[in-house]
Amino acid sequence: MNKPTLVILAAGIGSRYGGLKQLDTFSAQGDTILDFSIYDAIQAGFGKVVFIIRKSIEQDFKDFFNLKLEGKIDVEYVFQEIDNIPEKYKDNNREKPWGTGHALLMAKDAVPGNFAVINADDFYGREAFEGIALALNSIDENSTNFNMMAYVLKNTISDYGFVSRGECRVDNNDYLTGITERTHIEKVDGVLKFKNENEELIPISEETVVAMNFFGFTPKYFELSESMFIDFLEKNYKEPKKEFFIPTVVNNSILNKTATMKVLQSNARWFGVTYKEDKDYVTSEIQKLKALKVYPENLW
Repeated sequence: MNKPTLVILAAGIGSRYGGLKQLDTFSAQGDTILDFSIYDAIQAGFGKVVFIIRKSIEQDFKDFFNLKLEGKIDVEYVFQEIDNIPEKYKDNNREKPWGTGHALLMAKDAVPGNFAVINADDFYGREAFEGIALALNSIDENSTNFNMMAYVLKNTISDYGFVSRGECRVDNNDYLTGITERTHIEKVDGVLKFKNENEELIPISEETVVAMNFFGFTPKYFELSESMFIDFLEKNYKEPKKEFFIPTVVNNSILNKTATMKVLQSNARWFGVTYKEDKDYVTSEIQKLKALKVYPENLW
């Protein structure tokens, strides 16, 4: 069996952050959040990293990562562009990307076996990579037995504005029964609330299990996803803001009983950068981890 591959969703624009947060640095040594994810993945036994980026930032990524990762892990770049869709659906006024589900499809030919997918701007923690690598190494590449690393909602909130999270429903055997995309969760007067389709703020438990786009898949995922994306385009290709999400593929596959997803849970404090104001906190947390020798002062 191939060593698992780490696929990184790094094509985002960072509109709420105000810049290219994928390459922003958070330590005196010039580490991005991605440096820690890749370091953890190598330690956990991943054999390849695939960056999903936009063509316009290709050189920035290569300048930043190629030299430091040379000889440590195989690296490949693939591109998510708005026009990476069948010709018949290009008659649209699209300005924003098609979403994480479309982005991941761009990596199909670059992934040789089982793989994990993560966000570029999320710090997931060492134990999460170890746990998902163990699961991926135990799954037949021809199966549709998937897994995901889940977090507790209260450990994933920004103090500076709303966030998007996938609210998970999990059965007694730790299998996912569904994900509901909550595109707006924020703390209001000390209480966590989500915005429903009527723009009403509804309380949500701090202990809610949420997906952070940290999934473990076999190559069979791409077969399931491709047909769903075509269905999505048929219905939505002229809708300028509709997006195709990875959890949509997961949800449909579970509902159709074409796949299962084991929920692995991390109790770690996830952190990430949605807003510019998050940077000081993330920098401080990384400094603490280095002081505790969880990470060496110089990763590479």
